[in-house]
Amino acid sequence: MNSASTEHETVWDRLLSLYSLPEIDNYRVDRAVDWYLQHPASLAIIQERAEPYLHHILDEIEAKNIPGELALLPVVESAFVVNAYSDADASGLWQFIPSTGEEYGLQQNAWYDGRRDVYASTQAATTYLKELSELFDGDWLKALASYNCGKNRVRRSVEKNEERDLPTDYWSLDLPQETMDYVPRLLAIAKIFANAEQYNIDLQYIPNKPYFEVVDIKAPLDLHKAAQLANTPYDQFLKLNPGFNRSCTAPQGPHRLLVPVGQANSFKRNLAQLPFNERVNFNQAYQETTLARNKTAEKPKLDDHRMVTASKKPEIKEVRHEEILTTAISGRYKVKRGETLSIIANRNHTTIATLRQANHLSGNTVMSGMTLQIPSKFDNKADNKADNHILVAKAAKIQTSNQQTYAVKKGDTFWNISQRFAVTPKDIADWNKITLKTALLPGRKLVIKSSHQQIASVSPIRLVHYKVGNGDSLTQIAKKFNVTVNDLRKSNADVLGKGLRPGQKLKVIVEGQPST
Repeated sequence: MNSASTEHETVWDRLLSLYSLPEIDNYRVDRAVDWYLQHPASLAIIQERAEPYLHHILDEIEAKNIPGELALLPVVESAFVVNAYSDADASGLWQFIPSTGEEYGLQQNAWYDGRRDVYASTQAATTYLKELSELFDGDWLKALASYNCGKNRVRRSVEKNEERDLPTDYWSLDLPQETMDYVPRLLAIAKIFANAEQYNIDLQYIPNKPYFEVVDIKAPLDLHKAAQLANTPYDQFLKLNPGFNRSCTAPQGPHRLLVPVGQANSFKRNLAQLPFNERVNFNQAYQETTLARNKTAEKPKLDDHRMVTASKKPEIKEVRHEEILTTAISGRYKVKRGETLSIIANRNHTTIATLRQANHLSGNTVMSGMTLQIPSKFDNKADNKADNHILVAKAAKIQTSNQQTYAVKKGDTFWNISQRFAVTPKDIADWNKITLKTALLPGRKLVIKSSHQQIASVSPIRLVHYKVGNGDSLTQIAKKFNVTVNDLRKSNADVLGKGLRPGQKLKVIVEGQPST
């Protein structure tokens, strides 16, 4: 931390010292100020939520030499709810939509969403804002408007005013109503905090000291275990690390956790003493996988105006970590004559369900000449990061050498058991010294010698009717439901002849729950 940032006792003192936007006298700002003052409880809630993050945000604001008022943008965007989610598919403190998040380096996959990562998203947001200001020649109000509705929309409005010989400042532009209110809200909240005494608003004491430390954990780690090592309540720990979608950190990174600064040294000591094979609870990972098939994780929603009041607060639920374990795509495989999905799964050290999910197959039939995507095994020996992936490789294997016992359930046949474990019916018969005509009575124990266990899906394939919204694209809809654009086109050839339009109803064939 530089000397300038340590001379202030509280984050509020430091924040105000970094203000640099001009004071604006405009009725839209006054209206927003009045709204906030009529809801003082919301201002108290916002301060409480902001405490863990403001010091770090101010570090980034100072590092990029941008106006201090922008540190309050999460008030307008998410009310400082770290895992807030909007109907526009925006997520996190800074409400990045998927495409902009990807553009600014925020990974989004089954394991991790960088848009909710406090550390990564703050870096991305301040970078994005600085670039927008440069695009508009240092005009921060236009930059803020662009952050809300897109730079092209703002640029078109500027050009339209130029053609009509009208003023081109932010206040004169014809923009969406949300954007017309967006910038005034930021200016209003900044004005209130700068004049708290005048407005009779209590600023909670938040010391100008780091709230958390960024710790390199080197490899995946169970989040419950991490919270214990940090001697921190789990829900508090998740508020610092909301980017992870599962019960453990992502196998391919980032390999970092934010730990309360007072617990960081003991966390690092405890982690160093933790045996490597105890970093992740693999049995729990399997249980979560099966449970997650029957669960729908609700996304936290923002209220219509993104202004949080004591009586109308957005209902924010913690991001669930009991979701399906999935894998990354590492290569392609061309189906040979006579091969079955079971054979291909065994040959590529994966499972039938994983292949079906990766290739959007509704059944187990494959045709000669088809090209399949093969999920990564996470154990590429040529990669120096092998130790980072070994935990996930272990999680996909049975932990008792290459043999396990399976208890026959009512309705089981040799065929469906073989599909569950990606082996052949004859293999099962041979391993158990029985024939394929032997009756499989419920409770009978069968020896299975496959090294990869198939977690059977209990989520049916189902048809979803989706109403196209304003701004929707086929790519966004496909991502929402974890299907391909090509599949969407095939299912909706009758309605997409003239392109995608708001209000259209699309048929989406999905397996299990929509992707979040």
